[in-house]
Amino acid sequence: MKSNRFSRRHFLLTGAAAASGLAAFGLSASPAMDFVAARTDTLRIGIIGTGGRGEGIAMLLKEIPDVALVACCDLIPERLQKVMKHAARGAKAFIDYRKLLEEKNIDAVVVATPLHLHHQMGVDALEAGKHVYMEKTMTYDIPQSIDLVRRVRNSGLVFHVGHQYRSFPFYHKVYEAVTKGWCGEITHIESQYNRNSSWRRGVSDPAMERLINWRLYREYSGGLMAELCSHQIDIANWILGSPPTKVTGFGGIDYWKDGRDIFDNVRTLYEYPNGVKSSVTSILTNAYQGVSMRILGTKATLEIQDDQALLIPEHTKVEHGTVDGFTGATKKSWAPGEATPIAVASEEGPKDSPTYYAFVEFFDCIRNNKQPASNVETGNTTAIAVHMGNMAMRNEKVQYWKPEYSL
Repeated sequence: MKSNRFSRRHFLLTGAAAASGLAAFGLSASPAMDFVAARTDTLRIGIIGTGGRGEGIAMLLKEIPDVALVACCDLIPERLQKVMKHAARGAKAFIDYRKLLEEKNIDAVVVATPLHLHHQMGVDALEAGKHVYMEKTMTYDIPQSIDLVRRVRNSGLVFHVGHQYRSFPFYHKVYEAVTKGWCGEITHIESQYNRNSSWRRGVSDPAMERLINWRLYREYSGGLMAELCSHQIDIANWILGSPPTKVTGFGGIDYWKDGRDIFDNVRTLYEYPNGVKSSVTSILTNAYQGVSMRILGTKATLEIQDDQALLIPEHTKVEHGTVDGFTGATKKSWAPGEATPIAVASEEGPKDSPTYYAFVEFFDCIRNNKQPASNVETGNTTAIAVHMGNMAMRNEKVQYWKPEYSL
């Protein structure tokens, strides 16, 4: 393999080189100090993957009582050094995640690594007896997803998948609005996750390209569907109470022709039971209306953007007269009713973050031996739906939900 490409093996660097890399940045693989624990019931957490997402989680954990970040793992020492500043006194740093999992006093781990590593790291964490917070999308492919379901069921451990909107009070209100019939019968959902950027991160050393920009390569990533659209696919599955029955779609590398092999634009159409259609779009050339959803029902439309929503009732005014020269034709003019905001009381700081609520739920589930709302079962159906969408676009063929997907 060429030196400027990182294989799956490169992502699992171990041994003396790892230890020397830590030492160069003043980090020790085995600090002498004991971890600081304010209470005996403090949950001790390890983070595997300290990139942007892992760093954000490390910062957030400091805001949650009775939780201590006691171990971090990443291949890049600079990242480790940065995130270790947010860890508890005496926390340990690792480059081999398997060494982190050997730590007996770690209760749970967060897996915030490239997608292709999720399954193996999840399996290893479960076998080590750790509760798992697995970032979305749950797995790299469908067989891995099905395998994880079976393993978690037999583990007796908490497994939380990072579709954090299932834990966020705002989306509970959205769910309530839909399931209580405020929109009438749902017939369509429209979702978009649009940006105006290359989605590329700067790389000072070309040899680090695939390690830093792993999202742009199929070897490691599920592209826009897995990294962005999976949130909205999960919301649709939740609201409709079912996975999709089939999906078709188109995608391409039509603008950012810079060596990536994942699509820079995707447009898919899912069908759910009772014929409900859900469109999912993501483009990297225009950010108008950014991240948004529209849930269309016979009585109203629920317009959602970020953490705000408007309920817009349907009103039709019927007029009889002459339309286009045909006497007696019926003309309907649409006149929307007054929009009603869907609001949930929020607080400043971390408590306005969906991720905050997801981790609060995760820790509560560990303490009370229960599974979270976003669990391995829901994570499985969303992961499969994501992979079906990618397959539909890549193969230019409709993909159907198969009986073996429903475990």
